[in-house]
Amino acid sequence: MAVLSALYGVSSTIFSNLFIKLPVPQSTPDLAEQTIVVTGSNTGLGLEASRHLLRLGVGKLIMAVRDLKKGEKARAELLESTKRLPDSVEVWHLDMENHDSIKSFAHRANTELPRLDAVLANAGILAGKFTLSNGIEKTIAVNVVSTYLLFLLLLPKLRQAPSTGRFVIPNSALHYLAPTKDLEVAAGGKSIFARLNDPNNVDMEARYSVSKLLVIYVTREFASMMAASDKPAVIVNTPNPSYCKSGLLREAPGPAPPSFLARTTEMGSRALVHGLLAGPESSGQYLTKSCLWDFTATVQHRMLPTRPVRKYRRPSSKS
Repeated sequence: MAVLSALYGVSSTIFSNLFIKLPVPQSTPDLAEQTIVVTGSNTGLGLEASRHLLRLGVGKLIMAVRDLKKGEKARAELLESTKRLPDSVEVWHLDMENHDSIKSFAHRANTELPRLDAVLANAGILAGKFTLSNGIEKTIAVNVVSTYLLFLLLLPKLRQAPSTGRFVIPNSALHYLAPTKDLEVAAGGKSIFARLNDPNNVDMEARYSVSKLLVIYVTREFASMMAASDKPAVIVNTPNPSYCKSGLLREAPGPAPPSFLARTTEMGSRALVHGLLAGPESSGQYLTKSCLWDFTATVQHRMLPTRPVRKYRRPSSKS
């Protein structure tokens, strides 16, 4: 089954990137009064997703970046290209490797923003070497632990949104290649972190894949918990922009796939914006080609109950 999973992940990426052109996001729902945060928004997918949101008329865009100088430069470029007014974009500091920075950012958002409608948690890493961050292997720390720490800290604010709040985490078809043995409970009932944090038993080439599979599991769990709660639900989903020409692979432990297979970051960002605009049917789901896709639950059946494949028609638009 693991072999079939890997074959599907690779073949679907190649087919999608070569033959499928994602639709340009359209402004449904209306974003004019909404405030949206995009992390890692000074470059790559985050920058292009921010450009789409400004084009669609988002009321306030918060660019959450680690380097404020680079963030301000990106802000100026976005304002110039979209002809938006300066007060439509703000640059805030956020370092996803630093829990104090995450807490500080969340406190500022919770106290200063009149409303928060959505978060695109785009900031992520693909580490080539084993390093601990806050006592956890850095890929898992940033892509999973810090991402959901931000989610939990902003959840009360998102629940107050006049429209249904959304929290979106980019994913990757590489999750199909993740060795699920890394996520099995260790002997003696030890946490999976005991295995993932062991420098003597680590496969860094697969670690990014593992982090993205974990994102799917945690996303589904949070969506399920919110569906069972009597508090206002927040849509949480995880769209796949596919392999793009970005800086993500600069620290990759192995050779990068051929560049002709890569999408532009603008094309990939369309998938992320579709995730932000998707309705409640998308909550808890992995989205690819701008559609819901539950095939993950089948090929990774050792870790999740099998579910039927479900899709919804992606939005039609001019490309």
